[in-house]
Amino acid sequence: MPARPYAPSRRAARRSVPALVAAVVVAALAGCTGVAGTSGGTAAVAGERPALADVTPVDDPRGWEGEQTAVAAATPVDPVAADPRPALPVTLTDAQGTEVTVTDTSRVLALDLYGSTSRILFELGLGGSVVGRDSSSDFPEIADLPVVTTSGHDLSGEAILELAPTLIITDTTLGPWDTVLQMRDAGIPVVVVDSHRELGTVGDLIASVAAAVGLPDEGAALAARTQAEIDEVRAQVDRLAPEDPADRLRVVFLYLRGQAGVYYLFGEGSGADSLIEALGAVDVAGEIGWQGMRPVTDEGLVAAQPDLVLVMTKGLESVGGVDGLLEQLPAVAQTPAGEHRRVVDMADTQVLSFGPTSAQTLDALARAFYAPDAS
Repeated sequence: MPARPYAPSRRAARRSVPALVAAVVVAALAGCTGVAGTSGGTAAVAGERPALADVTPVDDPRGWEGEQTAVAAATPVDPVAADPRPALPVTLTDAQGTEVTVTDTSRVLALDLYGSTSRILFELGLGGSVVGRDSSSDFPEIADLPVVTTSGHDLSGEAILELAPTLIITDTTLGPWDTVLQMRDAGIPVVVVDSHRELGTVGDLIASVAAAVGLPDEGAALAARTQAEIDEVRAQVDRLAPEDPADRLRVVFLYLRGQAGVYYLFGEGSGADSLIEALGAVDVAGEIGWQGMRPVTDEGLVAAQPDLVLVMTKGLESVGGVDGLLEQLPAVAQTPAGEHRRVVDMADTQVLSFGPTSAQTLDALARAFYAPDAS
């Protein structure tokens, strides 16, 4: 079974859909070695491929054959403010209902499963105050900072304390949670942001991080810019995707963990549903009322008849590629996706990150879905 999610408190907590999904993704990423950019490819050099607006879609997105890796374009950090001045002190109530007062943002750690919060700080113009990183934060501007996660995605209290942070921003996707409590006991302000991620919450995440560092105006500017970028890509998706709903790709998002024999289908509330819908495709899991994430059943997969399977790169590697997927999940072979080997993978730390680079994620997946020769 997947690893249990890190508990947000010492008291027993009811697991929400996002927490369950985060637990599964933690298990997926825990087996990764190195940073995301070193395996599977997470970034393509801008200018080496045509702009999405210049891409010509295939005549029938259900007609192309073979697997594709969606690779997001590399985008340098572009701060919304050159010299931001945090309005401190700031007192706020975080996502767990804890009141936190922040008085110093000179040494900040922003840690989460996908590296989204650290990227937000850099885009706010506060990159110079970031003193360390999680293993998922692999963009060039942060890559030289010390890593404070071990064994994949476990927080190291010793490594964190060595950096003497004046503020920690995190969520419940990393653990062990006792390490977070240890940091609070040491007198370090810890702001916990919501771990629920989907396209509709990108602006909320940015606003939460910006509020924690006393930069609400810069946060609003970054959220607006990010949403505009997402909207621009979605406009191109409208051009690429078939107009007739009956002709649209039927897509499932599968979580694969071959070594453990674990295969899950991500459904409503997982974040994958918002991604698929934004790509102008039909979320088959939502169509059949699949909530959260649940083990795949042969009957359900065959009945769903997906045209395309979307997976994490490391997950696909764990089952031995598309050949291994068809062998270990024979039901896939009984679907149009399996018949045509139409499988799209994307880096584990990118595909469901839902942060400032969401537009680049959509762009890469749109190419893989509708113009595989331009991906």
